[in-house]
Amino acid sequence: MWNVTPDGGSGATGADPEQLWRNPGQPRRGRKPAFSREAITAAAVALADAEGLEAVTMRRVAAQQVGAAVMSLYSCAPDKETLLELMVDHVSGELPASCALTGDWRADRKAVAHDQRDLMFRHPWLPAALSARRSLGPNTLAFLERALAALRPTGLDGAAKLEVFAQLTAFVAGLVAHEILRRAATRSPTGSRPKPATSRRSPRTAATRNSPRHSRLPPAPSPPTPRSPGSSTA
Repeated sequence: MWNVTPDGGSGATGADPEQLWRNPGQPRRGRKPAFSREAITAAAVALADAEGLEAVTMRRVAAQQVGAAVMSLYSCAPDKETLLELMVDHVSGELPASCALTGDWRADRKAVAHDQRDLMFRHPWLPAALSARRSLGPNTLAFLERALAALRPTGLDGAAKLEVFAQLTAFVAGLVAHEILRRAATRSPTGSRPKPATSRRSPRTAATRNSPRHSRLPPAPSPPTPRSPGSSTA
């Protein structure tokens, strides 16, 4: 994914992409770390999935997830910002980087959006993490190539296709973030399932929608239902 500017960059300064993604998990000097970058990143993702992004700290990941001293993590991830970079690219590896394109750019773009939506529902912290994205890792780039290939029939140039993809990603992230908040707001303290969306519609809204004066208004949309990773994206 994600936060891509038309010039192909991340739109922000920070971690040096060349240094961040070169020789993953292998420090240039010193002893070999007890845990790999992959293991540390997976532990951080598991913690974020369980408790939210705010729970992810270097100390929590080291002590509760990896079982090591916090200093041992710094050779692979020197700070939380770098760890977030690794986390986003790690979960982006769940996205299908290649699939048969239909040639219908609208259908293929819709499939891309569905894949992004499903990933964000599996990792609810992801929409918030994307705003801090500073570089594009290998998994992110692989999915980006697929998304740009889906837009090839439009005839747009590279910068325009990147802009379309960035806007689509921002839309999906905002939609998922809103739905996650809505579900949390409707969940009772006992942990019961959220009430149906129809129960939250005010009588005035329902009366207005049924009025002949507003007969052309479309019905209220149903919230998207997250699909399993192996389901179709069409």
